[in-house]
Amino acid sequence: MRINLTKKDLVNLVYMQIGFSKLISENLIDEFFSLIVNNLLNEKKIKISKFGTFTIREKKRRIGRNPKTKEEKEISKRNVVLFKPSKEFRYFINANKDE
Repeated sequence: MRINLTKKDLVNLVYMQIGFSKLISENLIDEFFSLIVNNLLNEKKIKISKFGTFTIREKKRRIGRNPKTKEEKEISKRNVVLFKPSKEFRYFINANKDE
């Protein structure tokens, strides 16, 4: 079962835990995400301490193939976002497993 965390959920968490109004909480979340996106676009890398590093990597154009029809099609070059978790984050994820 997959549970998605939405922007509305984040706004409600800030509203409930910090006590800001919902409008201020929503603006805070919007500013946080825009800060991450803008820094990624400008610097190509953003590191969040004890969480991980986001980087942009350019993928070259290549030929792809439809598995059903075997039709070949060119896949254009594009940028992709990569995430590498920090050691603390990996430790936290693996320490909570029941053995």
